[in-house]
Amino acid sequence: MNLTVYLAGEIHTSWRDDIKKLAKEKDLPFTFVGPMEDHERSDYIGEEILGEQPSKIFTDDAASAINNIRTQVLLSKSDVVIALFGEQYKQWNTAMDASAALTLNKPLILVRPEKLHHPLKELSRKANVTVTDIQQAVNVLAYILE
Repeated sequence: MNLTVYLAGEIHTSWRDDIKKLAKEKDLPFTFVGPMEDHERSDYIGEEILGEQPSKIFTDDAASAINNIRTQVLLSKSDVVIALFGEQYKQWNTAMDASAALTLNKPLILVRPEKLHHPLKELSRKANVTVTDIQQAVNVLAYILE
């Protein structure tokens, strides 16, 4: 059985590649999708498609509309969502994606270091499972197929 896994979280580190590598090592039949990882393209996709915008606010709004539709489609087609909260970057998009997954009734694996337990306690209680690292998240995925 092939599952589609949406990888929600910051786009500045290689955590997605690490998850894909761990899944491949376990020979897990997963297709991974997620947000646009090219930050520059994500920020300017609105202007790329709709043309130059009159101000930065309009540039952000145009990009957000297109990024949001991409996220909505990929999340809705996913079987499982992994939302990673790291310590280094702001996590607004991760929180939004995790909340959208819950709204769509998608199984949610929340990855967060123990240090972030308190600020994420409500979201953690809503997730199907909360783990502290990506290895544990991959182990949960593997268990699904046992």
